[in-house]
Amino acid sequence: MKDHPMLFLVLGLALFLGVHSVRIVADGWRTQTLARLGEGPWKGLYSLVSAVGLALIIWGYGLARQQPVALWMPPIGMRHAAALLTLIAFVLLAAAYVPRNAFKARLHHPMVLAVKVWALAHLLSNGTLADALLFGSFLVWAVLNFRAARQRDRVLGTTYAPGTAAGTGATVAVGALAWLGFARWGHAWLIGVAPLGR
Repeated sequence: MKDHPMLFLVLGLALFLGVHSVRIVADGWRTQTLARLGEGPWKGLYSLVSAVGLALIIWGYGLARQQPVALWMPPIGMRHAAALLTLIAFVLLAAAYVPRNAFKARLHHPMVLAVKVWALAHLLSNGTLADALLFGSFLVWAVLNFRAARQRDRVLGTTYAPGTAAGTGATVAVGALAWLGFARWGHAWLIGVAPLGR
């Protein structure tokens, strides 16, 4: 396994993104299987596969970082671009949970867009093979998932509650505070890199 440090990363991505892509590539099969198994067993299996996949991604990425394969050297300015993009990603993530905000009213699926922006930010600011594989995979998944979700909305005639100034302001505040906390402390604790410096 040491000769193939990214094997666990690839396997983890296949499991995690694979299970999260069922609605994209096999929505009919998902509906039938959900009806056959029941909501509880389906969610349990879904969560188990997701957890195993995520654990393998984290482990595999950690192993790959010990033997980095450089593809390109990002300009220093990309770090600033990544910081801005991740701030946007955190606001979009907050928009998925804060009620009646303009972001969700307009964009409909802000969490998927948050993943897209987060992945793009890290592709711009990191230049190793493991980074390209990890963040590139999530970016492609987010693009396909967003398109499929919007298509389902059109087919089902899904509507979203209009945003309010209070809901939108709260979304920006929550997202910005979460971004600041994670960028200042959480990222270094989890990843070992302090994007805002120490």
